[in-house]
Amino acid sequence: MVDIATRVWNHKWKIDPIVRSLIDTDFYKLLMCQSVFRNRRNTRVAFSLINRSSDVRLADLVDEGELREQLDHIRSMHLTRGESTWLRGNTFYGKRQMFRPDFMEWFEGMRLPDYHLEKRDGQYELSFEGSWPEVMMWEIPALAVLMELRGRAVLKHMGRFELQVLYARAMTKLWQKIEAMRHVDDLRIADFGTRRRHSYLWQDWCVQAMLEGLGDKFVGTSNCAIARHRDIEAIGTNAHELPMVYSALANDDAALARAPYEVLADWQEEHDGNLRIILPDTYGTEGFLNNAPDWLATWTGIRIDSGDPAQGAETAINWWVSKGQDPREKLVIFSDGLDVAEMLSLQRTFLGRVKVSFGWGTNLTNDFRGLVPDRGLDAFSLVCKAISANGKPTVKLSDNPNKAIGPDDEIARYKRVFEVTEQTPLKVVV
Repeated sequence: MVDIATRVWNHKWKIDPIVRSLIDTDFYKLLMCQSVFRNRRNTRVAFSLINRSSDVRLADLVDEGELREQLDHIRSMHLTRGESTWLRGNTFYGKRQMFRPDFMEWFEGMRLPDYHLEKRDGQYELSFEGSWPEVMMWEIPALAVLMELRGRAVLKHMGRFELQVLYARAMTKLWQKIEAMRHVDDLRIADFGTRRRHSYLWQDWCVQAMLEGLGDKFVGTSNCAIARHRDIEAIGTNAHELPMVYSALANDDAALARAPYEVLADWQEEHDGNLRIILPDTYGTEGFLNNAPDWLATWTGIRIDSGDPAQGAETAINWWVSKGQDPREKLVIFSDGLDVAEMLSLQRTFLGRVKVSFGWGTNLTNDFRGLVPDRGLDAFSLVCKAISANGKPTVKLSDNPNKAIGPDDEIARYKRVFEVTEQTPLKVVV
């Protein structure tokens, strides 16, 4: 087991680059990348960093030279032979050869495109533009780099013993969470914490702790590099990016209304079983389900990623019943801002009514709250989203209006097309 405090004290990032591999990313990114490569590879997409926590002035904390060095390092990476063999030959979700030969040949030769970086009002404006399959692969590493560089800026002022005590306290804090869950019947939980992790070494330690503390209750990690290294399941399906881009490409309101379902029709051609998970909240869960084609009700489950999670699960259960489906055979994955108390409450509420699973993110891999003064290591809300496709703006509404993204006039149009009524604003929890 790595002595993280000593590695941090040495401050030798060339030994510990923030992103270590092209597969130091979330599994759903690779699945989506293959789908995009197959269906929309010539679409030109722009991504941009969005810091929702404006009080965290990243440009005042993170040295621009260090940031560029890390980003340039990522651009130098390519898929290694061992990584390619793992992707080509491993079994994912019970399926051999998940990744097609033509996609793998492209991915083996792919390098990430250039980036644009400047400072403005104490923040970094970081953006990427290019062909969709290439540029989409910037999202997760860009977030991981900014999150960790902010942490390193705080840690470099701490002494060797301070660091030892800090990590001992953080380990104890996580282990207490694990102890609170280890005896819960029928618990299913996965690590979803790559994008806002404290560091790669810390995420890897958290995964090891979950493996030892929860055993079979821990079902895997979203991080492909860690899944490969630890020989555990890589977990992930699809994300908001797909309907956001498909919708931006729609030529009129009727095509816009169809776009989120066209995404899943394309997905259905490639995947079955537990990869057929609906993410319904991009433009509001209620409207999405009300207008969904009947074939979607036969899918395996739903992931709830915004709004009130209990309300979202009840909405899903009612929809399945209305479609003649047995909710007890369906899977509900909760994945929005979770920590132990909420997960245990949701488990008690819905166990026996549906199959329950949790994707545990930031509060697994980056909960240092209260461990240093002035909230210096507290997690914050940083996202990297597709902002345009072929020059047209993208929009995300979600079930929480505080998460809405896009120009105001387009947000209003999308709300009209997708029949989004009054929504309750909720604090964005990371």
